[in-house]
Amino acid sequence: MNSSSQPPTLHGTPTADLLPELHRQVLAATGGLASVLLQRDVRSGGYRASSGRGFSTLEGAWVGAEFSADFAAAALEGPTVRPLAALPGLADRLEGHEVLIVPLVEDGGTAFLLVTGVGFSASAVTAAARARTEFSLALRVTRLTKRQTLFLELQGIFRVFTRGVTATRSLRTSLDALALDTNALFGTRQVAIWLHDRGERTLSLAGCSDAAWISPPVAAHAADPPARGLRLERPRLDPAAGTVELLAPLRGWRRALGTVVIEGAPGDLDDGEYLDIAHELARQLSSAIENVQLVGQLLQHHRLLEDTFNSLADLVVVVDTQQRVVQTNEAFAARVEAPRTGLLREPFDALVGEDLASWVSRAEPGEGPAAVRTRQFTSEQLDGVFAATVTPLLNQHGQSMGQVVVMRDITAQTLLEREQAALRARLAQSEKLASLGQFVAGIAHEMNNPLQGVLGHLELLMTTSEVARPLRPTLKRIYQEGDRAAKIVRNLLVFAGSRRMARRRVRIERVLARAVASRAAALRRAHITVVRRVPEEIPAISGDPSLLQQAFLNILINAEHAVLTPRAGEGAAPGRIEITVSRTDTGAVRTAIRDTGPGIPGDLLPRIFDPFFTTKDVGAGTGLGLAITYGIIQEHGGSILAANAPEGGAILTIDLPAFAPGGASARQART
Repeated sequence: MNSSSQPPTLHGTPTADLLPELHRQVLAATGGLASVLLQRDVRSGGYRASSGRGFSTLEGAWVGAEFSADFAAAALEGPTVRPLAALPGLADRLEGHEVLIVPLVEDGGTAFLLVTGVGFSASAVTAAARARTEFSLALRVTRLTKRQTLFLELQGIFRVFTRGVTATRSLRTSLDALALDTNALFGTRQVAIWLHDRGERTLSLAGCSDAAWISPPVAAHAADPPARGLRLERPRLDPAAGTVELLAPLRGWRRALGTVVIEGAPGDLDDGEYLDIAHELARQLSSAIENVQLVGQLLQHHRLLEDTFNSLADLVVVVDTQQRVVQTNEAFAARVEAPRTGLLREPFDALVGEDLASWVSRAEPGEGPAAVRTRQFTSEQLDGVFAATVTPLLNQHGQSMGQVVVMRDITAQTLLEREQAALRARLAQSEKLASLGQFVAGIAHEMNNPLQGVLGHLELLMTTSEVARPLRPTLKRIYQEGDRAAKIVRNLLVFAGSRRMARRRVRIERVLARAVASRAAALRRAHITVVRRVPEEIPAISGDPSLLQQAFLNILINAEHAVLTPRAGEGAAPGRIEITVSRTDTGAVRTAIRDTGPGIPGDLLPRIFDPFFTTKDVGAGTGLGLAITYGIIQEHGGSILAANAPEGGAILTIDLPAFAPGGASARQART
């Protein structure tokens, strides 16, 4: 057999070609027929071929577990030449009569180089012995290159995973893709990723390379593989599994996140490599899952704060030190009818008005940097009455960054308080007038009887007594004054409600027309225009036409006198009286009579319906006109209210119930 004594050399061969080139060179140096590199398979206990030359196939087990001890004992004696029959389990794999065995001592006896042939010389054995250094280095380089390649592929998988989570915001979908890519990387049967729910104390399947595989949650304290893996510190091959199964714990900062369960043997990895890469997989996946969960929690807290912020019914605005808007809630944006993003950097005073903006920006004397201020204001821009609270916006160092302004809409509350105050005033007025009416009624009855006796005797004296003829002018004046006193008494009885009414169905526009007509001449002389607005659909009312005419006439006379009263700093000028009839939400008929006079002083409004109260000069009025009107309206079941109109002048509003066919008012109208 020809052989060469020169040992094989690497000569800068590419990593992927190192072992094939070494096999070629060792065959050339030893004159062998074929060569194979056998490595220990820890899982099976036998030996498998990792590279070779001159064989049709390298697949399958070369040395079974039952022969591995005898083979290792014989092979470790090398470099040596042995007859093929001395190597158990290899007879049906190798050709030739002899086998040159070279143990690769750098790998702890776990790998052997076998060269088959016939009649190996001593120089061939020496050349093979020198080759083991190159083979050991080539194995190490190949292993490191494969390891580096796997780690690079693993990094690529995680880059795809990160992009997927960022794009879809779905951890489950991204974990499915990661499990599928990891399964392909290892060449295993299935990769499953289980996540730990600390609240429920269970592990749930969050990702799997088999999209059709479904598994119920597993209790964290159970004996199932995901639960066992959760309690580990590092990945390990599970000896309890019936097949090759790797459990890799997912651990975050001081807490367990879950478990990666990999089923099936990896394609071309020994156990050490497999566990190292599984550890790196678990480390990177733990970091990624924890980051995703933390981001999810931050987003959840942000959404909660945002939802809370926007759920506030109060208007909230955050402004910087330059009084420009930096944040608002939806309530404020809806009130100003603008999108929230469009309000950013807008001047605060343009949105709420100069009054509030200047108050927000101006610190009160003696206030500290964290003082909270509150005030009530009315804003035309925001269309309402608000209670505003301004709080300084401070950073972590206590430095002012602006203000937080919270505005509560109290428009309805303010209106309600005003209405309640008006109702209380009207109730007090009604109680006062009712008490006064009882008192007046008693006095009027007591005075009416002697007055009627005096007037009767005076009339008899003037018509029948010749003795009194010279005194008739004086008696006539006495009679007129007595009659005037009797008329006052009658008016007091009307105010007190002691006069019986003749109720019937009445059209309010006709009553108003007769009242205006009775003052037509006086109104023309005073150049006062009367404007009536009466819709056609106004219903009839039930009442005494003459009493109602008297009531409206009294109001018209007061309005006429008010219009003729000069305003402060102005002379007397022609004016107008507006009469508007409408229907209230409750169905009552409302008559509003407004004049263009100077209005009623606020301190006199509560007294204008009091008997004998008048602002006219002495002798110009009795002060009973509006008191009588008040009594008439009350007797008709209505109400009367005096106020100052926003556009100027006084306005009296009378509400009278509408005529109800078949009701009490209708029955009274028929009697």
